[in-house]
Amino acid sequence: MKNIWLITGIAVVLGAVAGWFYWSQWGCDVGCAITSSPIRSSLYGGLMGGLLVNTFKKEKKTGQLNDNQNKN
Repeated sequence: MKNIWLITGIAVVLGAVAGWFYWSQWGCDVGCAITSSPIRSSLYGGLMGGLLVNTFKKEKKTGQLNDNQNKN
């Protein structure tokens, strides 16, 4: 469980850095909701990094039998 929090935290930090880098290189000044501010761009990048990592998280299956065990 602790390992999941560590991996998610690293992904959020990397996403925030990527969001700031995107803002500094290609962000617009006026009219863009996310990339016009370095704070918003970093927060959005951190959110996307955390969500991306958690989509690949494996959950333990407990109490379920597979088909071979049900036939016996």
